[in-house]
Amino acid sequence: MAVKKKSAKLHRCPTCGMLVRLTDEDFPFCSDRCRKIDLGKWASGVYRISSPILDPEVLEDLGGLDGDRSGGHNGDIDDE
Repeated sequence: MAVKKKSAKLHRCPTCGMLVRLTDEDFPFCSDRCRKIDLGKWASGVYRISSPILDPEVLEDLGGLDGDRSGGHNGDIDDE
């Protein structure tokens, strides 16, 4: 069998999809521009890291916030 030549592993830039080598200066991005676009998305809230809430106490606290969504007054305002 012939020995296969090992090639450089290529990845895709997460912003534009262009091919990027592990050895490239801006890896995993293809350029500083794509890196800054990605950072801007994180800063503006486009990307989020979320996980399910598993703590029962936290779930109870969140349930209390949803209380009355009927649009009625909560007792703080006195209509006359």
